[in-house]
Amino acid sequence: MSSPDRGAYVLEAAGISVRFGGVRALTGVSLGLRPGEVCGLIGPNGAGKTTLFDVLSGIRRPDGGRMLLDGADITRRSPVWRARHGMRRTFQRQQLFGQLSVAENLLVAQEWRGAGFRGRRGRDRERRARAAEVLAGCGLTALGNAYAAGLPVGRARMVELARAVADPPRVLLLDEPASGMSAPERERLAAVVRRLAEDEGCAVLLVEHNVAFVMELCARVVVLDLGTVLAEGTAAEVRANPLVREAYLGTA
Repeated sequence: MSSPDRGAYVLEAAGISVRFGGVRALTGVSLGLRPGEVCGLIGPNGAGKTTLFDVLSGIRRPDGGRMLLDGADITRRSPVWRARHGMRRTFQRQQLFGQLSVAENLLVAQEWRGAGFRGRRGRDRERRARAAEVLAGCGLTALGNAYAAGLPVGRARMVELARAVADPPRVLLLDEPASGMSAPERERLAAVVRRLAEDEGCAVLLVEHNVAFVMELCARVVVLDLGTVLAEGTAAEVRANPLVREAYLGTA
C-alpha cells in the first residue's frame, strides 16, 4: 500500500455549528487532521471540546457545517459507519467491558470484521496475535487475563486506548486520555500515540487538560473558547499567544 499523503486532510470539520436551545455550543468551527499528525485541542471548561468530539465521531449531528473524510461528506454518517471506516474514539468516562478480561476487550474490538474466506480459526489466530501485539505495545501484557472492571484509573485508560487501536485506526480521537494516569503511564501513553502517528500514519486529535502533556506531545495545538477557534499553531506559538494566555493559560 502506498504511504499516506500527509499534505491532505484525512478528516476535516468545515464550519461546524451546534446549538442547544438558545445556547451556541460551537460557531463556525473548522479543523483538519492530516495523516501522521498529533494535534491537541485545548480550552477552558465549556469551550465546546466534547461537543466537537461528538460531532466528529457522529454522535451528534451539527446544525451547520460539514464533516469530510478523505474529502467525502460524512456529515450524516452514523458512529458505526465512521468506526468501520477507521475512526476511533475514547471518552472522558471509562467505558470498558468490565465483565471481560483486558485481552477480551481487545478481541471484541476486532470481532466486527468476521471470519471471511480465511475461516473462523484463521481469523481467531489473527485477532489474538493482534491483541497480544497491542497489549505489549501498551505495557499491558501482564494484565491480559485480569478483569477490566477491577483496574486502577490509569491502567483502565490505557486499556481503552489499546481497545481503540486493536483494529488499526486511520483517525483517533482521544478525550482526556491522560486523566488519572501517573507520570510513567503518561510517558507510555505518549510513546504509543507517537508510534501510531509516525509508524502507522494515524491522525490523532486529543482533548486534554494537562497542558504540559499536550505541548510536549502535539505538533499542532488548536484552542477553543466559547465555541469558536481562538488560536491555532505550534505549541510555542499557542503558549505565547496573549489571547490564549488571558482566556486559558494564565499570565503567570
